[in-house]
Amino acid sequence: MKYLRYAFLAVVLLLCVTLALANRAPVTLALWPDTVSAFLGFGYSLTLPLFVIVGGAAGIGLVLGLVWEWLRERGNRTEAAKLRRENSQLRAEAPRAPAADTARTKPRDQVLAILDDSDGAR
Repeated sequence: MKYLRYAFLAVVLLLCVTLALANRAPVTLALWPDTVSAFLGFGYSLTLPLFVIVGGAAGIGLVLGLVWEWLRERGNRTEAAKLRRENSQLRAEAPRAPAADTARTKPRDQVLAILDDSDGAR
């Protein structure tokens, strides 16, 4: 299964490299359209290969989505930490609690009492 995953990742990498090589023509990114730049008197433009722009946009989208989810799940993480603390406190207190072995001394159910009595009679 591990080799299948590596083969899949190799195919994806090969497709990404092929896409990058096919789209290496320079593209100009402008901060404003030409008419707004002329009206404001300033503008900023950047010329990069297309695959850098597409890859950068995908990377920024992934990072923003990761941060968004991390912030959204903050309540779940705090609740889990609280439950872990409670669990560790209960585990620490468990050996100090008296050991109640009531299952053998008195059955909880009449059917269990009958079964226990029949085992002793044999």
